[in-house]
Amino acid sequence: MKRSEINAIMRKSLKFLQQMHFLLPPFAHWSPSDWKRKGPECRDILDQQLGWDITDFGSGDFDKIGLFLFTVRNGQMKDLKDKNGKIYAEKIMIVQENQITPTHFHFQKMEDIINRGGGNLVIRLWNSTPKEGLAKTPVTVAMDGVKVKVKAGGTITLKPGESVCLPQRLYHRFWGQAGKGTVLVGEVSRVNDDHVDNRFFDPVGRFPEIVEDVAPLHLLYNDYARYYGCARR
Repeated sequence: MKRSEINAIMRKSLKFLQQMHFLLPPFAHWSPSDWKRKGPECRDILDQQLGWDITDFGSGDFDKIGLFLFTVRNGQMKDLKDKNGKIYAEKIMIVQENQITPTHFHFQKMEDIINRGGGNLVIRLWNSTPKEGLAKTPVTVAMDGVKVKVKAGGTITLKPGESVCLPQRLYHRFWGQAGKGTVLVGEVSRVNDDHVDNRFFDPVGRFPEIVEDVAPLHLLYNDYARYYGCARR
């Protein structure tokens, strides 16, 4: 992805979030030069992988296969072993009509996917096999506390206000329903680490290769090491 495209997605996303009355934390608006002036008091933002996350999954076509995410809060994988650890995470996502997030599951992360407003979110579901294939067995999930069963590869649709709980190792693929508008999607989950906890059914590039044609508007969380003076202990 070109940095200019990422900047444009950030600007568009900020307008949509404002329309939906969802406000990002202050560090979302820091510039690269702001980051260069920050000290060790901001280290948690780096260690907990907080912030902007925009990807086309290596497709080269963000509008067709891509996702906007912002990690608002998160712990670290090591916290799962600590009875007093921060074992939860929260993300906000924006999903366009017919914009696909490829089929994947998470090894340890259980998550609630919540339609926070806008259009409808369609999710296709499969159980996984012991060898990480797509099982042919029916899938049962809880939608707002109500058990729902669909056939393997079947879909559920979340309208605004609705949610679903997705357990570990449950394959899912989602997109915004055509004709219903862009969707604001919340995610509440266990600790999230996208570097180690995702299993995509087909190989994808989880993080984009960036062509630096312009300066960053705001930093993606993978950019911190280049700009934040305390990135290296």
